[in-house]
Amino acid sequence: MTESFPDYVDVNYDDGEGQDPEDYPHINEKIEKAVEVTRQGLEQYENPAVMWTGGKDSTLVLYFVKEVADRYDLEVPPAIFIDHYQHFDEVHDFVDDWAEKWDLDVIYARNEDVGEYVDEHDLEPGDEIEIEELNEQNQHHVRDLLEYEDDTFPFLLDTYVGNHLLKTVALNNALEEHDVDGVISGVRWDEQEARADETFFSPRHDPDIYPPHDRIQSILQFEEAAVWEAFWNFVVPDTVPEFPDEGYVPEGKDDLPEGLEPRDTPVSPKYWEGFRSLGSEISTEKTEDDPAWLQDLEGTTERAGRAQDKEDLMERLRDLGYM
Repeated sequence: MTESFPDYVDVNYDDGEGQDPEDYPHINEKIEKAVEVTRQGLEQYENPAVMWTGGKDSTLVLYFVKEVADRYDLEVPPAIFIDHYQHFDEVHDFVDDWAEKWDLDVIYARNEDVGEYVDEHDLEPGDEIEIEELNEQNQHHVRDLLEYEDDTFPFLLDTYVGNHLLKTVALNNALEEHDVDGVISGVRWDEQEARADETFFSPRHDPDIYPPHDRIQSILQFEEAAVWEAFWNFVVPDTVPEFPDEGYVPEGKDDLPEGLEPRDTPVSPKYWEGFRSLGSEISTEKTEDDPAWLQDLEGTTERAGRAQDKEDLMERLRDLGYM
């Protein structure tokens, strides 16, 4: 990371302060802001990267990155996929498939020390990991940053220690290795209370916690329903030539134009099955059988299928670098 960071970046860190999705009431206003923020992210930062989970939000962000890069003759940055060892197999397949289709450079971020321990001891999710057998970096994070005092922690993603080591430490190591100064991510104001006060450009400059960088958050202004509106009106029609013009919303796997299957769309297969949020294979459940975009998006909670012990600790996790 260059010593001048963030001096060479000219962005407004207050942009979006005090706002919420209602300040962008129409889908066109949401898209216009996303394009503006994305363009600044691609132009202002020397080594940006896109966080890509394979989920709807990060795929929408990636769509804007590709469109803006094409429109303004800019480079498409690499995508960072955090492999926390507990993904659905379908998510891995989706990311690999669309990375090839979109000609993306994907950085697979892993906490390899934890992964090697798991392999060596043939652990299953929920089995205990001995902290003293991990490397110095992981022990430092557990003892000094998380102030965790037990001798072991469970090999589970949606717990305080597990989430931090498997996701945040893996991400920070990738940012440092690839000298990333701007992370374009799919955080939304309405998604989780800990994210409601975020701004479009959010500094992460404390070198004692993470490699100094900025978070470039281009879809803060989208609600869950607006994300799906953007998918079926823009993302899918622009990506799949055989798909009808904007406005066609399939009611299930069998409601696609002739010759098309869900895997032909840039929509993760888990959403077709009824999942509304993608997390750990171990601790994430679908909310109902209907595809995600047909469910009661306003009357029910998007992350209801997630393990709530991690959700309740979101604020502390984000202070340590979680997305």
